[in-house]
Amino acid sequence: MPITLPNDLPAYDILSNEGVMVMSPGRAAQQDIRPIRIGLLNLMPKKIQTENQFARLIGATPLQIDFQLIRMSDHESRNTAADHMQSFYRRFCEVEATGEKFDGLIITGAPIEHLPFEEVTYWDELTRVFDWTQSHVHSTFGVCWGGMAMAWYFNGLRKHTLNDKAFGCYRHDNLAPSSHYLRGFSDDVLVPVSRWTEVRQSDIDTKPGLKTLIASREVGPCLVEDAAHRALYVFNHFEYDSTTLKDEYDRDVAAGKTIAVPVNYYPDDNPALAPTNRWRSHAHLLYGNWINELYQTTWFDMTRIGEPA
Repeated sequence: MPITLPNDLPAYDILSNEGVMVMSPGRAAQQDIRPIRIGLLNLMPKKIQTENQFARLIGATPLQIDFQLIRMSDHESRNTAADHMQSFYRRFCEVEATGEKFDGLIITGAPIEHLPFEEVTYWDELTRVFDWTQSHVHSTFGVCWGGMAMAWYFNGLRKHTLNDKAFGCYRHDNLAPSSHYLRGFSDDVLVPVSRWTEVRQSDIDTKPGLKTLIASREVGPCLVEDAAHRALYVFNHFEYDSTTLKDEYDRDVAAGKTIAVPVNYYPDDNPALAPTNRWRSHAHLLYGNWINELYQTTWFDMTRIGEPA
């Protein structure tokens, strides 16, 4: 939550430059409070697992969150019970038709990263979602493949196929400690990674509207800010549970697939030992900071979301 300070107090500028959320008394007096409305466009096969992971993170702030579950209109889930989808999810076409607006939208990853974007069966509708966010969502958070898809659509940022899967927990550098999204972050961060593709910093450097906030020397950019489209792209998985990488590893071993032990995940790299979660606190910080930024910058009158602030 922000701290209210006189804007002529030296600490106001000092803390602001350090990335601390500060607010002048005049702005604080004008604040109205309402629930923050966040949608989850869930593209993952295991819908319940994914919705739990994100709900756990966005529900950890003192603010009231109105959490809405959204699905692609014509893509039927084969891994989640139909009654769950019917009871808790709305098709995007239904959301679009109402004209309703959101403070935030999370677009998840999807296990289709080997496909060219345009060959994804729901690509046309997904690009409609991307365009819709520019007038109906204050800030969009694209995760893993979802972030790569947004970066490609809005910026022409290519995804590149890796020779070997990036799989495990990798150290990342905090490149923008004064960013509002990285308040409280350490200088380096451990982040779970599970992907066969990557976005390269050399490509990001050709796009002046993009800024890399977190990156790894081993697996490249992790968190990228796209201010022009009011979006964040995170290519790795802060939201993962303690055993998510283990579940992926065990699944592939059971299927007889060639799979390396996740890097820096199990104690002593021994899959017989229980993994230790060393990213949970930064996961809560990242999504808590994002929600705090929504609270500070979105319109109280939701009909005005999409207008310049």
